[in-house]
Amino acid sequence: MAVKTSSVTMLRATLSDAPASVRRPAVDLIDAVLANMRNYREPLKYSVVAPSRYTVYVHPDEIARLNGILPLLREQAERALSEEVAKLNRRSVVRTWLDRLFPGHRPATESASGSWHVEFLADPDGDLDPGGILVHSELLLPSAPELGVGQRTRRITTVRMGAAGDSAPQTTTHVQVDDPPTTKVEVKARLEYDDGAGQPAYEIVKDSVTIGRGGAAYPVSMKIAASADVSREHARVRFDPGTASYFLIDLSSLGTTVNGVRVPRGYDDAGGGKRENGVEVPLPDGARIGLADVVFLTFRVVGAVTGAMVAS
Repeated sequence: MAVKTSSVTMLRATLSDAPASVRRPAVDLIDAVLANMRNYREPLKYSVVAPSRYTVYVHPDEIARLNGILPLLREQAERALSEEVAKLNRRSVVRTWLDRLFPGHRPATESASGSWHVEFLADPDGDLDPGGILVHSELLLPSAPELGVGQRTRRITTVRMGAAGDSAPQTTTHVQVDDPPTTKVEVKARLEYDDGAGQPAYEIVKDSVTIGRGGAAYPVSMKIAASADVSREHARVRFDPGTASYFLIDLSSLGTTVNGVRVPRGYDDAGGGKRENGVEVPLPDGARIGLADVVFLTFRVVGAVTGAMVAS
């Protein structure tokens, strides 16, 4: 069964002294990627894997300014990642001497997929001020063609640097673990939403799905872009296998209702970020879910006997 969990943690990190002007040197983008790689390596028993894919978002004006050198910027960022990993794995004379006296395994750092992929894009959501940087990284395992599956995301981290002069960026971590898809999966339930353009129902096949507007740093299962009042991560539907019951968690700013009744907030404010507090409400079959009282979804359970199957 595929399981998707999501947690959001707001951290503080100092990368380097920010330049005095709003216009940020291109080298700052590479330094932000390197800082992300160093901070979000994943220790294993015999190695330490680093995120292999990085998407760097900047203000559209910055992309326009750098457009002519983006291929070179990508090449140098990937080269810098390889050099930084080599530096992390290099042993000093003292370390080599200590290893001889006290033998022990010192795992080396490596790219999760064996290679690097860095892309620089304009911020699609209008969240970044001029000079701001948002680094979205993924621990991406290599594909397994013999199983008929693609690459799997293990963890997504986003480092947000403010405009020039802000040396304490915010970091968001989304943890996501998906089992490899099979050729067919069972539909557990459906979320029906008519946007006037004949949008089909969203088929729920996992134990946890997130609904919202989404965005560069906010991956959602069901994207609702009909209104800005809908939060980027507005609500989550959770299935409890033990009780075969569904629950709804409100993650929004403007509220969520179930059958016209506003549900309590499922998170607490924590240092400028969100920390989920475990509050959720039962979600009955046929429930009408209201997102900020502007968008309404209908929740339908698919019976175990008549459960549909869809291609993955």
